[in-house]
Amino acid sequence: MSSSTRTSESIREIVRGRYAEAARSVGAGRAGCCGPSESSCGCGTDIPDACESDFGAELYSGEEQDSLPDAAKLASLGCGNPTAVAELHEGETVLDLGSGGGIDVLLSARRVGPGGKAYGLDMTDEMLELARHNQRQAGVENVEFLKGTIEEIPLPGESVDVVISNCVINLSADKPQVFREAARVLQPGGRFAVTDIVADPDMDEATRGDMAQWTGCIAGALTEGEFRSELAAAGFEQIEIRETHRVHEHAGSAIVRASKPGPRRPTT
Repeated sequence: MSSSTRTSESIREIVRGRYAEAARSVGAGRAGCCGPSESSCGCGTDIPDACESDFGAELYSGEEQDSLPDAAKLASLGCGNPTAVAELHEGETVLDLGSGGGIDVLLSARRVGPGGKAYGLDMTDEMLELARHNQRQAGVENVEFLKGTIEEIPLPGESVDVVISNCVINLSADKPQVFREAARVLQPGGRFAVTDIVADPDMDEATRGDMAQWTGCIAGALTEGEFRSELAAAGFEQIEIRETHRVHEHAGSAIVRASKPGPRRPTT
């Protein structure tokens, strides 16, 4: 399928299928997978650290990994550790876009404490089932997993303090809508703190047109300039983008931070 004939819905269904299969792999005791190809990440193995250090649970500290169920670590498909850069505070409400197996939701819930709350949003039934299983295994109560898409978040406006995401926005075919929705649900003064893939400006058309590279988190990535422009268009300010490591010949993982204008509401 060429990039010119893809629709948002067709891309969404291909992505859904890829990550449903990843959830089933975890259920069978095998590592899930992200990355530009299955061979790059040990997909289908039964070794928890099979994925290269570019993606997965190896990007979390040993203490963080020790606090989580094995299935949450096996299902970690991200390119960074957004909870480490979001500067979460006691009593805050945090939303994880594309929460997958729930690793970042569970870590966030512990950081915001019993007075706070962590939402996880995912469109894949298999991932939501896995995430809820991991929540029960971890014994974390201040968590709620929601079914929906990151382009249409099922939460009211100005209802969260922080939006995080881990290597998911690149998978959307309508990134401007993702940023508008993130801005809508954030409180004034709220924070956008994600890790995502950022493409080099010279990424070639062959890579851009490869659907396997899209579902592997590479082909759909924005450039830094596009990221800045689209975040600003959605109303964000104080935009910061910093590459952390290379994940592909034409792309790197980056920390992306921004804020919604307005005075921050005190947490209770």
